[in-house]
Amino acid sequence: MRRMTRLTLHGATMYAEGSLPKPGQDAPRFSLATESLSDVGLDHFGPRCKLLNIVPSLELPSCAAAAQRLAELLRPWPDAVLITISPDLPFAGARFGLRDAEGRVLRLSSFRSPGFARAYGVELVSGPLKGLLAPALLVLDARHRVLHAQLVREMSEAPDHAAALDAVRRTCSRDAATSVASTPVATVAA
Repeated sequence: MRRMTRLTLHGATMYAEGSLPKPGQDAPRFSLATESLSDVGLDHFGPRCKLLNIVPSLELPSCAAAAQRLAELLRPWPDAVLITISPDLPFAGARFGLRDAEGRVLRLSSFRSPGFARAYGVELVSGPLKGLLAPALLVLDARHRVLHAQLVREMSEAPDHAAALDAVRRTCSRDAATSVASTPVATVAA
C-alpha cells in the first residue's frame, strides 16, 4: 500500500507519495545534479550539518526568496551548508544567485533522479503541480541523521525557518565541539 500525504495549495487538495524522513532516522542517500551536470550525494559535503531546502521550483518567486533568506540566516554557522533542491534544470540556480564564495550554499537538481522525490516523500502525484516536489526543510547532522523535518502542508505558506535554524544551531555547535578538525566543503564545479 502506497503512503500518501494530503497537501493543499490555496485550499485545493493534492497528494505527495511517500513519507518524509523523521528525526532520528538516517537520511536517504541521493545523487543529484550540479550546474556542471556532475552528480553529488550527501557524502560530498563531508562531516558538516546540512540544511536541505526542498522546493517545487525556483521559478516560483516564493521559493527563490525563501532560498535567499535561508542563505542569509545560515551565515553565522560556518560549519553548515544549505542545499536547495528542486526539479528545475541545474542551470536555474545561477539566475537566482544561490552560490557563495565558500561553497556553503548550493543548488542541486533532481531532474534525472526521480527516486529522490519518492525516498524523501515529496513526490507530488496529483494536482496542478504534479511532477514537482512538495516543499520541505530537513536538517541533517554530520552523519546524515535527520534532526528536524518539516513537510509544508499548505504549499502557499513558508516553512518554519526558525525551527530549522534552531536545529542547525544545536547540531553545528555540538558537531563543532566533537570534531577534531574542520573539514572544508568540497568544491562543486559549477
